[in-house]
Amino acid sequence: MISPIRALRTAFSWLTVVPVGGHAGASAPDRELGAAVMASVPAIGAALGAASAGLAFGLAQTDLPAVTAGVLIVVLLGVATRGMHLDGLADTADGLGCYGPPDRVTEVMRSGTVGPFGVATLVLTLAVQSTGFAALANGSRWYDLVFAIALGRFGAVVGTRRSLEPAHHNGFGALVAGTQRSSVAAWFVVALLATVPLGLSANGFDGGHVEVAAVVQGCAIVLAVTAFAWWFTRHCARRMGGMTGDVLGATIELGVAIGVVGLLL
Repeated sequence: MISPIRALRTAFSWLTVVPVGGHAGASAPDRELGAAVMASVPAIGAALGAASAGLAFGLAQTDLPAVTAGVLIVVLLGVATRGMHLDGLADTADGLGCYGPPDRVTEVMRSGTVGPFGVATLVLTLAVQSTGFAALANGSRWYDLVFAIALGRFGAVVGTRRSLEPAHHNGFGALVAGTQRSSVAAWFVVALLATVPLGLSANGFDGGHVEVAAVVQGCAIVLAVTAFAWWFTRHCARRMGGMTGDVLGATIELGVAIGVVGLLL
């Protein structure tokens, strides 16, 4: 059984640039480790969200325009994750845009170039994220930033549920696809509980009063992101003959965008 500490350290190593170290002599990764890593992904999202909120708070003390702060948060997330999720988003968009059989979709996604579908999807998604982050930061909604970024990572857990098999016998998808069962339900409950501070932050955490409407809105966002991730990953698995790491990255980025938009409605 993989210990939670090892799972978190490996997750940080695989999914971020954080120098966790401690991998000398480690055995080759397998699906057991991949399952433990995917079960830790929302926690990594919370850490990235906290770093983003910290950056937003610091930039709020300067004279920089809010939109610049939003762009810099996107830059931070891209650098912190080595741009893997953005690359997955572009590759997934190009693959889905080719309207071919699974073999053709895979060929397009592995071509190493970004086509028009990928470019358009990247630009639009990053525009939504950056302007949304800017609006949240401008309203001093620091917790909301953490919530949206962590919730997007929950989509990757949904995408690795047991009913979706890997598309290939190698690559990241082969390590993690089809490995999650109870973690999907567990993180869903955690996400719902995490909406309570949204109600507190709506009142500036003043006096412990919970704004019920904000909590209900948060629950609706959790449901929307979960439903989208469930449908999107199933659709991609059907088109590609199974799940891939690129699709998980795309699910994360799109989930963050949906979460941000939902918070601003």
